[in-house]
Formats: sequence, C-alpha cells, structure tokens
Amino acid sequence: MSTHIVYVPSINLMGQGCLQDAGACIEELGFSKALVVTDKFLSHNGTLCKVLTILENAGMSYKVYDDVKPNPTIANVYDGVNVYNENKCEFIISVGGGSPQDAAKGIGLYVTNGGDLRSYEGVGKTKNASVPIVAINTTAGTSSEYTINYVITNEERGVKMVMVDKNSLVTISVNDPELMIDKPAALTAATGMDALTHAIEAIVTPGAFTVTDATALAAVEIIFNYLPRAVRNGHDIEAREQMTYVMFLAGLAFNNAGLGYVHAMAHQLGGIYDLPHGVCNAMLLPIVESENAKHDPSKFRAIARAAGITVDGKSDQQCAEELIEAIRLLAAEVGIPARLQELGVNEVDLDRLADNAMKDACAPGNPYQPEREEVIRMFQEIL
Repeated sequence: MSTHIVYVPSINLMGQGCLQDAGACIEELGFSKALVVTDKFLSHNGTLCKVLTILENAGMSYKVYDDVKPNPTIANVYDGVNVYNENKCEFIISVGGGSPQDAAKGIGLYVTNGGDLRSYEGVGKTKNASVPIVAINTTAGTSSEYTINYVITNEERGVKMVMVDKNSLVTISVNDPELMIDKPAALTAATGMDALTHAIEAIVTPGAFTVTDATALAAVEIIFNYLPRAVRNGHDIEAREQMTYVMFLAGLAFNNAGLGYVHAMAHQLGGIYDLPHGVCNAMLLPIVESENAKHDPSKFRAIARAAGITVDGKSDQQCAEELIEAIRLLAAEVGIPARLQELGVNEVDLDRLADNAMKDACAPGNPYQPEREEVIRMFQEIL
C-alpha cells in the first residue's frame, strides 16, 4: 500500500460573509502587526479597505505593500521582504487572486529562509516554514490560497519559476464570495477555467488517488453548472459561492495529485508574454488532453460524466472526444480567445516555449511525456 500525504491549510473559511469571521481567527494567532500584500487595483477599488477595517476593529496594526504585478516577479518578492523587515511585521495577510497570494508565499518563505530566491525553483527547496500567512482570496480559480504551489516570474530569463513547497502552505484561507461579485466577466472566466484545468489535470495525472479524484470530479461538475452563470452575472451570489467551493475542491486535488503539460506550457506563455495564466490554461486544455486521451483515455469517462455528458454505450475514447468538445464550447461561451496570435504570441518563440515547458516542474506529472516536436505542435494548433 502507498502512503498519501494530504496538504491543506489549518483553517479554511468559506461562504457568504465569512470575511467578517476572519478577524477573530487572526486575533487568535497572537500577532500585532501584519504585512498586507496586494495589488494596486484592489488597493484602490474598496476591497482592501474592507480587510483593513477588520484589522483595525481587531486592534491590529499593519503595513500595506501593494506593488504586486499580475505575474509577480522576483523584484516583487524582494521589495515585499524589505517592507516586512523595515516595519518589523510578524505575519502576512495576502489580499487578492493568485498574484498577491503567490507573492505573499515568496515573501513569507524568503523571510524565514533567505538566500537567492531563484534557488527556490522546483520541489521542496526550502528548509524552514514560511511566516504565518492569512490568505484572503478575491477570485475563484487559482487555489493558490490552498496549495503548496506558487509561481514567481524571473524577468531576466523570461520564465515563470514554479515552486512546489510544503513550507509555503498558508495558515488561514478566506474565500468570501461577497469579495468576488464585482470582478469583471473576463477575470471570472479565466480563473474559472484555471480551476477546471486544475481539476482535470489532477485526475489524469499518475499521482491521482481516491481522495483527489473525488474532489476533482466534484469540481468539474460544479464548474460546468455554475461558471457560465457567474460570468453572465457577477452578482449571482449562488454561482459565486459555488465557485468558491470549486477552488477548495480543485485545489485539494492538484495540491496532492499534481498537474501536467497544460500548466507546463501555460507557464511559459505567462513568462515570456506576461499573459493571464487562466486564459493560457483554457486555450491549452483541450489540446493537451486530446493528446493525453490518445495515450490513455480510461480516466476521461468519469470526467465526461461529471461534465454532464451521457457516457453509457460509448467507448472511453468517445467520452474523451465529447468532453474535449464540451471544454471548447465552455471556453467559447465564457469568452476565452481562440488563437494565441490574438494575444501577441509569435511563432518564432515556439522553440523556446517548448524547451522551457519541458523543464517546467509540472511536466513530470503529465500521464505521458511528449517529445519536443509534439510540444511545438501543440502550441501550433492554437497559434
């Protein structure tokens, strides 16, 4: 028998209005000063103010660092560490989607480990646990607040450094759908398709097991039912709340099973072109899974069923083909672009994109390992 270690934050607040309960949980940590990590948009649109009010009501002091980029960089981490140390902060509160969450993880780990952040790239590269992090999430999809994964862009190399490190696990996660109702439709779509990618890759990876399959399949079902509603009407609080549950389900799945070549390839598009991660995943998902199904279609029957497809009397390959078409239709329905050229991707970079994808930390989790020419061809299919 094999042993499976399941990583999940110690405390997870979910559901409408749960932000109001976060203050008591933060007080219980016993700290007095926080570094609040966020971005300029959230700093100015009223979202950050809601969080700061809770801290003030709890008698907590804080210092805000709001310079995180959409694809957080090494410089973001180092700058955040300087602010943390200069202001004698004791823990971190991250406010935002995957970008502030990832930046906060990098900052928290660097405070306790030091050295060269570039050496953190890969699996389990740090010795010490991060300073405590309270991750207050504002988008439904990345699951960064739940997982042991974070991604930091090395701008010098034009590469997203993928870190998989149990020491980055946050202490408290907060997912209140009321913080998400004003998010633009395009962001809702991108993050929701990111969650779908997490779920499907977690199922087809060889690292999957009973617990991760169960949570990932539940996530697939909810996404197909509720993501279009959340995109059509951001104030549909039921749809928003269901999508917060998706994050936990899909996050638990891939956090403990792994990911594959969709993420390995998407990371390179983000690193070179600074593109939205969820959009890249959504475009690549049907391409990569079509190739995966050619090698082993057995797991696609269960995914197709979760997506609402009738599977009785059909072969595994037929189920896979219908699922992939359903993914394409869902992506189109929520407004995902069809071609990479629409996003400024140039064919001259395909060799570099493929080479970097094959070195990505997510690549080994794919159910089969493509040759370099196959990776280039998969990029070309949606160029």
